[in-house]
Amino acid sequence: MEQKVQAYFELKQRQKEIEQRLSVLRDEIVAYCEAQGVYEAEVGGFKVRTVLQHRKEYDDQKLYASLPDPEIWRLMSKVDSHKLKSLIKLNVLSEEQVSLACTVKPVTLLQVDKL
Repeated sequence: MEQKVQAYFELKQRQKEIEQRLSVLRDEIVAYCEAQGVYEAEVGGFKVRTVLQHRKEYDDQKLYASLPDPEIWRLMSKVDSHKLKSLIKLNVLSEEQVSLACTVKPVTLLQVDKL
């Protein structure tokens, strides 16, 4: 069991290092595409594509203040974008009611495929 725990620990450490390196590379590739003014490019034997998305982030206190019924808060207990979208879709809440609690954050996704 000790070997398994040690192997797990070492793999988690490598995972952190890999994720940090991926983050740096991702930022550099996105910056390159932005500098070139392109959303798609072929680099070597790879196709690179960036996609700009807008993600909503909610402020807990502002959201709670905007809810018409405090009981709705119990359904969520903590801001969960998926649950909130469901409540809006079910017409329990409206976009207007929660708009003051929401900020939209632009996020660029990176896709790299081998040609």
